[in-house]
Amino acid sequence: MTLSMNRRMFAGSIAAGLGAAMLTTAAPFAAADTLSDIKKKSEINVGLLVDFPPYGTTNAQNQPDGYDADVARLLGKDLGVKVNLVPVTGPNRIPYLLTGKVDVLVASLAITPERAKQVTFSKPYSAATIVLYGSKKANIKGAQDLKNYRIGVARASTQDVAVTQMAPQGTEIRRFDDDASGMQALISGQVDAIGCSTTVAAQIAKRVPANTFEQKFVLKQQEMAVALRPADNDLLRAVNDFVVKNTGNGELNKLYHKWLESDLPKML
Repeated sequence: MTLSMNRRMFAGSIAAGLGAAMLTTAAPFAAADTLSDIKKKSEINVGLLVDFPPYGTTNAQNQPDGYDADVARLLGKDLGVKVNLVPVTGPNRIPYLLTGKVDVLVASLAITPERAKQVTFSKPYSAATIVLYGSKKANIKGAQDLKNYRIGVARASTQDVAVTQMAPQGTEIRRFDDDASGMQALISGQVDAIGCSTTVAAQIAKRVPANTFEQKFVLKQQEMAVALRPADNDLLRAVNDFVVKNTGNGELNKLYHKWLESDLPKML
């Protein structure tokens, strides 16, 4: 056997060994069964926003609360497991899910084609109307008027995507870390209008004199769903069953009415 052949055989054995190691490492991930893991440890880690009232907020004890928190607790009750509520932000919520820091997201995550490339969505459990909300002095009647004003949005949010797509070239779009920061920017006059949910707009209206701000136009009607990792098929079925069951029996409507004082919108 020549030296060249020895080298080729050695290289081949190394490659085979690496390939086997990669398969051994990848196989548990590919075959991961999050639902079984949740049942085994008898708890589920749920990521949710705490800066998007009333969907996600904190209570007097500084603990996560709101519509999403109640939905997460109801999901845990249906699964028969303890619920650990994990605060996330708009930008980091999907990374938290994909890196295993949480098992699912009940984090006011709107269903979009872009996000569907990263996560799997359940059937929608909530919906919200996103609007452009701003000073009554600002003459904004449509997207064409945005270029004359300073527009604020929460970074990586649905309203960020909507405003960015429709705003004329040259529009000054200011991006903030969360809705609370955008809200404060509008109230303090740093921006003339913000993209936000009607719920956030209602919160702003309570903090300022009457007729200070107004809804300019609707940006988007969005449906929100529980987000899961793509391979979690058993967990997806369980979550979909949960949504269908609790939509049908009125439990989700009760929670929605509790926090938003209106009926749960009709969803697909």
